[in-house]
Amino acid sequence: MCAAALCSFAGTASAQPSSPVGLPGTVGADVRLKLERDGKLTVTEVVSVPEGKTAKRVVPLRIAVGDNRDRVFDVTDASVEGNGSATVAEDELTIALRSGTSTVKYTVVGTVAKIGDTLELRWQPASGWDTVLDSVKVSVITPDAPKSVNCLAGAPGTSKPCTSADLGDGRGVRATEIGLPAGERIDVAVGLQDGAAPANARVEETSGLAAAFALTPATGIGLGGLVVLLLGGLALLWYLRGRDARALASDVGPVNVLVTDPSGRVAFASPDGVLPGQVGTVVDEHVDVVDVTATVVDLAVRNYVWIEEVGERDWRFARRNPADSSLSGYERAVYEAVLPDGVDSVLLSELRGRRIDLTRVRDELYADVVARNWFVRRPDAERSLWWWVGLAVVALGVVGTVGLALISGPALFGLVVAVAGVGLALGARWMPARTKRGAALLEHVRGLRGYLHTASPTDIPEQDREMVFSRSLPYAVVLGETERWLGTFAGGRSGLYWFGQADRSTDLGRFAQRFPHFVGALDGVLAQAGHLRSLR
Repeated sequence: MCAAALCSFAGTASAQPSSPVGLPGTVGADVRLKLERDGKLTVTEVVSVPEGKTAKRVVPLRIAVGDNRDRVFDVTDASVEGNGSATVAEDELTIALRSGTSTVKYTVVGTVAKIGDTLELRWQPASGWDTVLDSVKVSVITPDAPKSVNCLAGAPGTSKPCTSADLGDGRGVRATEIGLPAGERIDVAVGLQDGAAPANARVEETSGLAAAFALTPATGIGLGGLVVLLLGGLALLWYLRGRDARALASDVGPVNVLVTDPSGRVAFASPDGVLPGQVGTVVDEHVDVVDVTATVVDLAVRNYVWIEEVGERDWRFARRNPADSSLSGYERAVYEAVLPDGVDSVLLSELRGRRIDLTRVRDELYADVVARNWFVRRPDAERSLWWWVGLAVVALGVVGTVGLALISGPALFGLVVAVAGVGLALGARWMPARTKRGAALLEHVRGLRGYLHTASPTDIPEQDREMVFSRSLPYAVVLGETERWLGTFAGGRSGLYWFGQADRSTDLGRFAQRFPHFVGALDGVLAQAGHLRSLR
């Protein structure tokens, strides 16, 4: 017997085709159902339509089996041999036949269900016809001998038995209905042996949250689209960031930063003319405190600022030369942040109590790396753009999810959009990408770090050591190689042209001990007064 909640479908098939039985001038059907061992039901309908008439059958593939629940069937391989057509669209199988005898074939998935302890095959071998069927013959073949059969005929929902239904010789099912009015159905349920076929019935929620978030073919396509979108995003990032990855992974060739002029003097020349503050921004795509600190040191090395140690815990910055056109925009901003117009000298301790606005430094430095063609757009603007785009997509997805859930629509679509937005927002940090020139510079910076690791005072003529040491020092600061670089040259006894001590002569040994304290103190003042980290 069939369960009341599922009494909506069943089927039959016969071993040998036979002509439909019916009175002359009437429509008759012979339906043969065969259940395969894999759970697929193959259906063959032989239908005779009188001359001058047509017959149309619309089979719903989504049938209500309870409150807010539908049983769903999948039909494939629909075809007609004869005078007619068979199509599957929008949860319906439509069969349209003209006069003559036609053979309709299709395959159904979802007809086998586990009802309690019983395995059951269900299908409607006749339903949805727009004309009276004078006679319908049904036969069913199952992998193992069927255990029971229940055949109902009449309007949907009625329990009127078919004209006849039996197990035949025990190897199949046979049923007959004489006179089936238009719009009525024959519903066959066949009890199966355990293991005869896998249960493949699919029941979906039609309302409420469960239905809204049910995985349907449409939402499955949406999820597939999300996967494609994410893979496309990864491919885009791989393309944009690939140059950087190759620059970081490749072997670093020799980078010659020591050049000899026609007079034989040795000088330091950075790769692609990159300045210390620019190095940090190109490497990590952010403007950091250390970039500004390295720039202050570089301004002193280039004779714009004099740095003097005062006591054990303080240092003085004094104006040596005015800012001129040789300085880039961000260097001029750093110079004016430390020594504003009208101020000729200032103690580091005094800067600690004065608010330094480094917003201009940040903006000028980002604009500078774009102007130098190391980035296409400002890294911070690129990150911000994709962050806000991601949040907007998340908001759109959340609103869509809630709205669709309230109307029992496919809310999973909105969830998919929200997840995509989260991916965009999280991926914003990786969106800034260097140009080819920027990626090449990144590799050269690795070579510059190698120079700071391997250079020796003996590589440089004695008369040029102070200058080469000084010009290289700001790059050591920004690349985190300060102590190593100081240790390499600490044995020298000569003073420095850009750094002094108020109460004693300067030697490189003491400078090497005290300079890291100066760098740390300046970092702290700039971070506290300028709030630079919050501006990244």
